[in-house]
Amino acid sequence: MSSARTSAAPVVLGVGALSRADVVAVAREGAPVRLGEDALTAMAAGRDVIDALAADTVPHYGVSTGFGALASTSIPAERRVDLQRSLVRSHAAGSGPHVETEVVRALMLLRLSTLTTGHTGVRPVVGSTYAAMLDAHLSPVVHEYGSLGCSGDLAPLAHCALAATGEGEVVGPDGVQRPAAEALAAAGIDPLTLVEKEGLALINGTDGMLGMLVLALADLEELVSVADLAAAMTIEALRGTDAVFAADLQALRPHPGQAASAANLRSVLAGSSLVAHTGTSAFVRVQDAYSLRCSPQVHGAARDTMAHCATVADRELASAVDNPVITDDGRLESNGNFHGAPVAYALDFLAIPVADLASMSERRTDRMLDTARSHGLTPFLADDPGVDSGHMIAQYTQAGLVAELKRLAVPASVDSLPSSAMQEDHVSLGWSAGRKLRRAVDGLRQVLAIEILSAARALDLRERAGEPAPSAASAAVRAVLRTKVPGPGPDRYLAPEIAAAVDLVRDGQLLAAARATGALPH
Repeated sequence: MSSARTSAAPVVLGVGALSRADVVAVAREGAPVRLGEDALTAMAAGRDVIDALAADTVPHYGVSTGFGALASTSIPAERRVDLQRSLVRSHAAGSGPHVETEVVRALMLLRLSTLTTGHTGVRPVVGSTYAAMLDAHLSPVVHEYGSLGCSGDLAPLAHCALAATGEGEVVGPDGVQRPAAEALAAAGIDPLTLVEKEGLALINGTDGMLGMLVLALADLEELVSVADLAAAMTIEALRGTDAVFAADLQALRPHPGQAASAANLRSVLAGSSLVAHTGTSAFVRVQDAYSLRCSPQVHGAARDTMAHCATVADRELASAVDNPVITDDGRLESNGNFHGAPVAYALDFLAIPVADLASMSERRTDRMLDTARSHGLTPFLADDPGVDSGHMIAQYTQAGLVAELKRLAVPASVDSLPSSAMQEDHVSLGWSAGRKLRRAVDGLRQVLAIEILSAARALDLRERAGEPAPSAASAAVRAVLRTKVPGPGPDRYLAPEIAAAVDLVRDGQLLAAARATGALPH
């Protein structure tokens, strides 16, 4: 994750949908944001509608009335600036730890994307201010708690809107927190004075939960391939077989994710003498355990779940989420499109395969450590068993992580709590689903890193005992790992070695090493 200035190509916002890659580029890579002429034109046209309604004697929600349960309260024209300012101030009510910069940047970009459709009725200057804040890498301080995932991610978005008006706090590109007014002035950005409808438009969207979904999908697209890599290395370490991954066998159950994971396993294991059962200690098993043999089925199901959730994300990226909203024929209409259920369900859904991928990885690791099931490896992969404990407690760490991931797989979206004097009597809790999914993805990364760390050690021990070398892909991955973590020897301080393996997974070096050999096509 980076919030520093970058040379990445600008992301241009028009009336078309953002891509998931655009969101990642702005959120993580610091790509600059530009507003297209079509976006500025659409915002101006939407604003004309609001200005006309502001002069109307008929009350219009968000323009000349209060909000939520106060929607029946009429607000005179001279108090409407106060109305918008009070809305943002009162809704900036978050609590708890600060949310990560990449999530805040994604949230701001996605709110800006809806603004540029013209369906919200904000002035072009509002969109330009958000774009300028993103380009200046000013990230409002947003807190962990405050969103129920309905009527939008209200508190998180309100903290961003508050900063755009020159109140609240922001974190700059140097990582230092400072008052928003001071940071805006230093960046040459004029604070906004919000007029009719604008405060409401800035806080009424599913942008936080959607941003977390997009970022999680980007992580998982890499991690599911890491899981395939880890499984293949463990199969080699346990002298298993690759025969079950044959394309014709996999085609008998034509799930696309399963086919992709099986192809990855075949590619990593290609040319391996360890799975060909050659050498002085060759042996033959009729069947490997499920955690080895069924890897494509489980990893593939995760891939297919991701594909469904990516479809949900893409639909949401093409949406204009606000209430009320300006229709194409110029009506201002209340609606329920701010309800986060579609995104919340996807976030909860992803947490299930994340937990299961980690569970299967931990079971594979445990097999390498148990002499009753490891087929000739030393107890716990220890250099001198008894004196040394090897990777015994690394598996404990995996087990603790897996237990946590199972808890995080419990859905948030079924736990609706009513709010706003029962006006908002059903909510999605999608923000909560996103927060726990981020923790789950990080836990999966750690579990897989430990499996690869153990598998590489097991492969070293095989070679030291005179058994065949691993496949080209596994050898390449092990070589990169060995630049940070030494091979087998007496027990060492293990936590830094686990951290190094996690970093190599996170920055993509291990996947890159395998792919450089032609492995892992998916």
